[in-house]
Amino acid sequence: MNNSNNLINKNIKNLPNWLKSRYDVLLGEFGDQKFTFLQAVEVLKAQLKENEGNVNVVLSELRKANLVEVFQDPSDARKSIYKLIPVKQALLEPFLNKSVLSRDELNAMLKRAADLIRTRVDYTFILVLLFYKRICDKWKSEFEHEYKSALEDGFTEKEAYEEAKNKVYHDFDIPEEFLWDNLRKEPARLSENFSQAMKALAERNPELKDIFENIDFTQFTNNRENSDILRQLVEVFSARSLSDVASDILGDAYEWILSYFAPQKAKEGEVYTPREVIRLLVEILDPQPGQSVYDPAAGSGGMLIGAYQYLAAHKGIAEADKLFLYGQEVNPKTLTLCKMNLYIHDIKNAQLVQGDTLLYPKFKQNEKLQEFDICIANPPWNQKGYNAEILKKGEYW
Repeated sequence: MNNSNNLINKNIKNLPNWLKSRYDVLLGEFGDQKFTFLQAVEVLKAQLKENEGNVNVVLSELRKANLVEVFQDPSDARKSIYKLIPVKQALLEPFLNKSVLSRDELNAMLKRAADLIRTRVDYTFILVLLFYKRICDKWKSEFEHEYKSALEDGFTEKEAYEEAKNKVYHDFDIPEEFLWDNLRKEPARLSENFSQAMKALAERNPELKDIFENIDFTQFTNNRENSDILRQLVEVFSARSLSDVASDILGDAYEWILSYFAPQKAKEGEVYTPREVIRLLVEILDPQPGQSVYDPAAGSGGMLIGAYQYLAAHKGIAEADKLFLYGQEVNPKTLTLCKMNLYIHDIKNAQLVQGDTLLYPKFKQNEKLQEFDICIANPPWNQKGYNAEILKKGEYW
């Protein structure tokens, strides 16, 4: 208990002055009574001239400091009700210091995000935010590790800081100003900030180009309601770090969103194939280390992920990394989902391309069609527009 108290004391003592002042104002107004977001806005605006966008950041930071409880509004699942925790009470409670998000906690976070958008907003934005939060949190974790190592190697603090930012230590090249926590500092400019960040990251990381070019946050927030949804989504994902969440847990969460929101066409295999079907196909095909696995209608990547996971479960990740995974997908938006899905699952031994497989297959060897050990697919059986005359125009008729 003493260690817990010391940690809480340190956390409260280290609260920035701007956050302390807002906590004091809210505590003086509401005490131990519950209040809504709009009530908090009214109080902070009247006493500190706080703007509405910043209030959500205030409440989120107080929650991280274990100084506010959050409840679901019984009248509207998209909204929250808050209750402040007085400092004396906070000292008696365990500080929220879980470094790793559990499966249940992550699922609860995503269900909250799903409640926010329901069917009104393209679910792709949840997946992109999940992906972006993951790569930013991993960058921070990688930075902290390299910074500590550099200090141990005799670097000065300034030298260690610059060394730890070197892109050779990171999965992706992310400038500091575009890290998640820096983007959310200006709630009123979230759409502009995310749009600028994704443009910059696509330029610095060609492998992210297909992902970020297909997402337009500025268009997403054309109306006030969507701007508010984006703000709330960002705060939902800001509550905890995703850096150390196991790839299988994060991958399952990603695919839960796909299965939850996938449209009717998903049943035809365009976006999402039931994982039970994939597992059966993979078990029949029994992929082995060193083999090539090809999906000509890759969708969101479930078949390729299934092949990798099958081998990882039977022979370990090192052997699964020896698979050669290939996928082609005609829909650029679906290819975006596929690329994010494989990264979230921490699968990096895959080549994914966009294009019409029947007319313009992309994988070639010596100007001939490339051959693969295994071909696995859920093709669009009822897709129209592929009669004999069309197919004769294909590159390899």
